[in-house]
Amino acid sequence: MKRFTIAVTATDDSGIEVGKTFPTMWHTPLPNGDAYGLVLPDNILGKCVRQSFTTTTCTYAMTINPRIEPQDNSTAGTWTVGAYAMANDGDYIGRDAAAKAKVLRNSRLTVNASPEPVKKNRTITVTGALTRAGWVTYKYAGYTKQPVKLQFKKKGTSIYKTLKTVTTDSKGNLRTTTKATADGYFRYSFAGTPTTPAVTSAVDYVDVK
Repeated sequence: MKRFTIAVTATDDSGIEVGKTFPTMWHTPLPNGDAYGLVLPDNILGKCVRQSFTTTTCTYAMTINPRIEPQDNSTAGTWTVGAYAMANDGDYIGRDAAAKAKVLRNSRLTVNASPEPVKKNRTITVTGALTRAGWVTYKYAGYTKQPVKLQFKKKGTSIYKTLKTVTTDSKGNLRTTTKATADGYFRYSFAGTPTTPAVTSAVDYVDVK
């Protein structure tokens, strides 16, 4: 479950009627006029602040819960934000496509370098796993056939250097080898895809003797 906010700012020469301004988020329009993956505000009143006599900004709490909302893995990606407002004099505007937003399957990435400590110029094996949330199973599963960068930062420096790119296997696992040249920190870094966010693992420090 993910909570977030959307703010809607509306302007009219008569001012904006509080309680009649609200956003929606949706993924796929349906033939009957409904939308698949539709998300509405938790409280339709929101929290409104008048910027001036003519302009009001209302902020709304929104919740996406794959156990409740009619969504599945196919809805990961770009969603459309709609915005609607009514003025005090009855003027009304509705924009079904006012903005775009990313709704992505959360990702996780791990790393483990061994052996440690290790003698200089010996081979280190660096393993890990890239997983992402499943909106049908409600579990994390391996993200397969994805390029992930193995990076290293030498002790006493501040910059990570990419050593190589490793591809996840059929279960999302990572495994490669490299030489132990100096004390330092190893990590994996995934750039993300249109349905899954970028993620960088924690670091694993290796002491080179």
